[in-house]
Amino acid sequence: EWDRWLLMGLIGTAVGMLGFFIHQIIDSLIKLKWDLVENYLQVSKRNNLYLLTGQDGNIHMTWLCALGFGLAMVVLSSGSVLFICPAGSPSGLPEIIGYLNGTSIRHLFNIKTFLGTFVSCVLAVASGLFCGPEGPMIHLGALLGCGLSQLQSDTLGIHLPIFTRFRNSADKRSFITAGAGAGIASVFRAPIGGLLFTLEEVSSFWDIRLAWQTFFCCLMATFTMDLLSSSFCGFVYRGHFGFFEAEKRILFWNLLDMNVLAFIPTILLGMLGGLLGALFVSLNIKINKLRMWFFNSIPKLSLRKTSKLLETVLILMRTTTCYIFTLLMFCISPHLFLCVAAAALLVENGKQGIAYLFKRGTHEEFGYASLCTALAFYFILSCWTAGSAVASGLVIPMLYTGALYGRIVGLILVSIFGVQTNEYGAWIDPGLFAAIGAASFFSGVSRLTISLTVIMVSMLS
Repeated sequence: EWDRWLLMGLIGTAVGMLGFFIHQIIDSLIKLKWDLVENYLQVSKRNNLYLLTGQDGNIHMTWLCALGFGLAMVVLSSGSVLFICPAGSPSGLPEIIGYLNGTSIRHLFNIKTFLGTFVSCVLAVASGLFCGPEGPMIHLGALLGCGLSQLQSDTLGIHLPIFTRFRNSADKRSFITAGAGAGIASVFRAPIGGLLFTLEEVSSFWDIRLAWQTFFCCLMATFTMDLLSSSFCGFVYRGHFGFFEAEKRILFWNLLDMNVLAFIPTILLGMLGGLLGALFVSLNIKINKLRMWFFNSIPKLSLRKTSKLLETVLILMRTTTCYIFTLLMFCISPHLFLCVAAAALLVENGKQGIAYLFKRGTHEEFGYASLCTALAFYFILSCWTAGSAVASGLVIPMLYTGALYGRIVGLILVSIFGVQTNEYGAWIDPGLFAAIGAASFFSGVSRLTISLTVIMVSMLS
């Protein structure tokens, strides 16, 4: 069995490297976009009001710059899945689950699908759409599991004479399962979470040997991702190779004494997550049915694909317009911190925004207005984005949406009981309830329980 374990290690390492490259490219593109936009932004104080204005007072240049950069990326993202690899749209996870349960899907594991999904995922997330790279990472991990285990490609004409004993349906599905688990493990740095995710969500055929091998694959993916991320930021070497900084991975790295009273708002957040999760799924099903009806009514294939591309352009225009002009509204304020808080929620990428919401000891950093506005935008626009013609995932929007209403509940408790500094009231912290709310909405939409708990614990402690 040494060759099977070797392949599992190689697949995990490859998935970890791929996850590193995806996140570095996304962060670099987002930084480039906002570096360009900042050239047209300035915050000035007039008549005791902090005003966000564009260069020479023209805020419309800010909107045009952000929109133009985003449109270029979303057109390429949508075009790559519509005209190059239709199997890469939108996330690939349902197709992976279907394949592992006996459904044959054409072009699901070829090189065109891999390249198209990679390009579409990176550009969709960086463009400003309310989506994340998690679903495509599962698909890409499964693709690497398939390709590295079979070592043959009809497209490239490659048929290597090694590991030939794994060229059968059963072993192929095992490596695809391990690759999918490594994909989710590399995103959240949670190897046990990746293993449980494949057990709970992906595969229907399981044994203890596959469990240990999948865990090893997930462990290698997480280790490789952390090792590379320890010394590179935006592809710039910053030293400290192999030094894993706890504060960069762990959001709640100080322990919190808990009171039994904390379970009351926790139960309410769980119920709210189930209700809002059901509403999200129901709305998304209705949107996708309407989307399918409209596109199927177009007889010509080229016009149908063009219409799907135009829909993604429309979604991006709505998204960019919402957060730019909402940011402008909050920055017409006598308090600069309202402008900063709105910028943190609406302008930063989703991963950074979640870190802000989870931050402990920031009881009054975000107000009701900015949290409720961001919640409405994220809920509606992420529901609309899910299922559009780009390779994207829903995990970041789910965590962000749940964190927003969890933070609101925490802020309500602070308004009632005040900011508590004693050890008995330390649990009244909006950052804590943001994390609980994120888990509740994620669970309400995905109906995951055990693997989600492990993933959240890996993220937070």
